[in-house]
Amino acid sequence: MKTFMLSSPVQGVVIAIEAQVGETVAAGSPVVVLESMKMEVPVEAPSTGRLRRLQVAVGDAVAEGEVLGMIDAIDAAEAPSSSPPAAARVADAGPHPELLALFERRHLLTDGARPEATDRRHATGGRTVRENLADLLDAGSFNEYGAMAVAAQRSRRPLEDLIAQTPADGLVTGIGTVNAEHVGAERARCAVMAYDYSVLAGTQGVFNHMKADRLLEVAGRLKLPVVLFAEGGGGRPGDVDWPIVAGLDCTTFSRWAALAGVVPRVGIVAGRCFAGNAALLGCSDVIIATESASIGMGGPAMIEGGGLGKVAPEDVGPVSVLSPRGVVDLRVPDEAAAVAAARQYLGYFQGAGPAGAVADQTPLRHALPDNRQALYDPRAIIRTVADADSVMELRAEFGPGVITALLRIEGRPVALAASHPRHLAGALDAAACDKLARFMQLADAFGLPLITFVDTPGFMVGPASEATAMVRHAARLFVHAAALRVPVFSVVLRRGYGLGAMALTAGHFHAPVATAAWPQAEFGAMGIEGAVRLGFKKELEAAGEGRPALFDRLVAEHMDRGRAINMASHLEIDDVIDPADTRAWLARGLRAAAGTPLAPRRGLLDTW
Repeated sequence: MKTFMLSSPVQGVVIAIEAQVGETVAAGSPVVVLESMKMEVPVEAPSTGRLRRLQVAVGDAVAEGEVLGMIDAIDAAEAPSSSPPAAARVADAGPHPELLALFERRHLLTDGARPEATDRRHATGGRTVRENLADLLDAGSFNEYGAMAVAAQRSRRPLEDLIAQTPADGLVTGIGTVNAEHVGAERARCAVMAYDYSVLAGTQGVFNHMKADRLLEVAGRLKLPVVLFAEGGGGRPGDVDWPIVAGLDCTTFSRWAALAGVVPRVGIVAGRCFAGNAALLGCSDVIIATESASIGMGGPAMIEGGGLGKVAPEDVGPVSVLSPRGVVDLRVPDEAAAVAAARQYLGYFQGAGPAGAVADQTPLRHALPDNRQALYDPRAIIRTVADADSVMELRAEFGPGVITALLRIEGRPVALAASHPRHLAGALDAAACDKLARFMQLADAFGLPLITFVDTPGFMVGPASEATAMVRHAARLFVHAAALRVPVFSVVLRRGYGLGAMALTAGHFHAPVATAAWPQAEFGAMGIEGAVRLGFKKELEAAGEGRPALFDRLVAEHMDRGRAINMASHLEIDDVIDPADTRAWLARGLRAAAGTPLAPRRGLLDTW
């Protein structure tokens, strides 16, 4: 007969004896129960057998490895029928009550638990926060933070009411992935911070701010892009459970602002977005707004409280007013389009992808009209050069003298700025300068090569222009260009005149990695006709009736001198290219510059 020792696995105290001497015990069944470090530790029979000896009693202290008793093994045939394993007994008992409570609490976070609020949202043509997140994030990728929070109002409302009516304290936060199918899970990581307008009008409360701070700290630490759904009414005065007076030591706004230029940040707004919510939105790298959006640093209540009269919410800051002023980067019809735009925007910062389809490039040879003063469509040129369906234009309604867009060439994301001759003949006014300077910052902060298409007579001049503080706006381009770390490639399509052309080529024609021109391009320190009138004023005045002929001859001479091939022959530009070779020329340059390490620099990104 084989005998087994019953030994203590830990140091502890005997709190229960589960079998008596002479009793048959099944293998794995508890004989003695110990308490060790506040935990109950069963000492189980190592084999089926009869308990021969037990040398401890309840209350005894035992050491690890101490012999507690002896068991004599018996044949399996003599063993009593064993009870089901512990795991099976637990399964038969069903879920633990605490697990059932968790399931119920999580159900209360769903749209189905609040059908009236969901129906109201749908009735306005909107979507719930969780519907937007389900559309934005890859299926099954979302880890939510702080879902159990409720409004800090327990001293004035029943907890059950707060759980039902203020789920997640009106802010859904967490981490998931976007576009993982195309770029892989690691590059697709993304944090989300979504205010829920159906909960206390999307206002910012105590725990709401704590959740935001927690997520932003994690996003900064892991270098995650952040998507902000900003709809909401700002600060929440009804949170009374916290010992604060004004709450002006709140760190959420600073934490969000500190991520400028560190990680890509997308702000999305539909409906009303006022006060604190608008402050966060305004710090975003890019703002995507639906047609229903109204954005303002103060809502109707604050406006009326300031003695400024009554204003309807939709009249505070409608998109139709704010988009032409540069507040909105992308204007979309609804939330579905906003989420789709956010997915596309994030894609430009997730690295290179498969090359897209390529349009026939030969039409570029005829993109410019024969009349050097006639208009043309630079957007058609951009679409032709870019991978098919890869162009996203930013701030299309603001600063129309320059077009700014993100796109791909051979799958590689790039930033592109192009002169727009349909506005002020392509001259850079104050708005265009601000738009381009901020676009330079965006490209540089996140390592996107910058391409410029140049067709400009220079900076806008005249008393009206100077009244817009043009000197400072124009100078901003040179300051930002001088700080660029990313490679720049410039193509002069038609006119490259004066300081404006230099600003569009990152400061001067040799600042880019390469500067090329189309054959029709013309160059000069200023517009040719103006240069002739100023430089040859005396000769023209002395010419009398021959003045028109002299003027035409001088213009022709200046035109010949400023032609692209002559510029290239003097090495002021690097090459003259066939327009149909523009995409290939850019692709070769991008490949050559790929992988060049960027100098370390704090990537501050202005809001404007």
